[in-house]
Amino acid sequence: MFFKSKLIVFASTLCVLLSLNVQSTIVEIRTSLGIIEVNLFDNTTPETVANFLSYTNSGAYADSVVHRSVSNFIVQGGGFQYTGPVAVTSFSLDSISTGTPVANDPKLSNMRGTIAMAKTSNPDSATSQWFINLSNNANSLDVATNAGGFTVFGHVVGDGMQVVDAIAALTLLNGGGAFGELPIRNYTQTDLDNEVPITDDNLVVISDIVVTDASADTAANLNPTLNTLVNAPTGGGSSDSSGGGGAMGWLLLLGLVMLQKIRLLKR
Repeated sequence: MFFKSKLIVFASTLCVLLSLNVQSTIVEIRTSLGIIEVNLFDNTTPETVANFLSYTNSGAYADSVVHRSVSNFIVQGGGFQYTGPVAVTSFSLDSISTGTPVANDPKLSNMRGTIAMAKTSNPDSATSQWFINLSNNANSLDVATNAGGFTVFGHVVGDGMQVVDAIAALTLLNGGGAFGELPIRNYTQTDLDNEVPITDDNLVVISDIVVTDASADTAANLNPTLNTLVNAPTGGGSSDSSGGGGAMGWLLLLGLVMLQKIRLLKR
């Protein structure tokens, strides 16, 4: 059973390897602190990308807010919109209208710079919310025991992570509920003491998310890390992690040899 599980992981790995160098849409997340450019993995996670682009193209993300920031973990948006000044004593934002949840598809690993879908404990509950990984979060977000693993569907490119890191460095305000870790700017302790309303000047507002390239093979130079943890056996096999890693290493080596033979046959 343990070896069979390894073969399943190996087969899945080969399928994903063959689909990585394909067409990739580029989008710009235009925030108060700058532009975050993201390459989407259209062919590797097609349903998730289509779901994200449906919100993007409908304008649903216009005037949305980065509403959550967790140090050395993630920054999150796509769930709420700014519609006017908000009382700090009863902080609330309008929710983005959502459609049918998208199926979970955790093929790629939650490494620094990747963008993934946020969701509840239900594996197939993702709708409009997304997050960007500040660190390599594979051990917590790739595993099936955590809501089935979280679906990575793109990667921040260019100078985008400088903007993401700037957002992550902002002061946090506890607005309660979903806004318990709200990144805030240009807002002092005196403002808080005087209950000054929070405006768009104080929030990280996303003016829009727009598609800037929908046709070119823009993913050719990206090498996303595969999620090898989601299907990892949780019991019944060797408890020696180094032994399991060695078995996986041999399987991946065999896969590379097979791919090389395929390339030689095609010449």
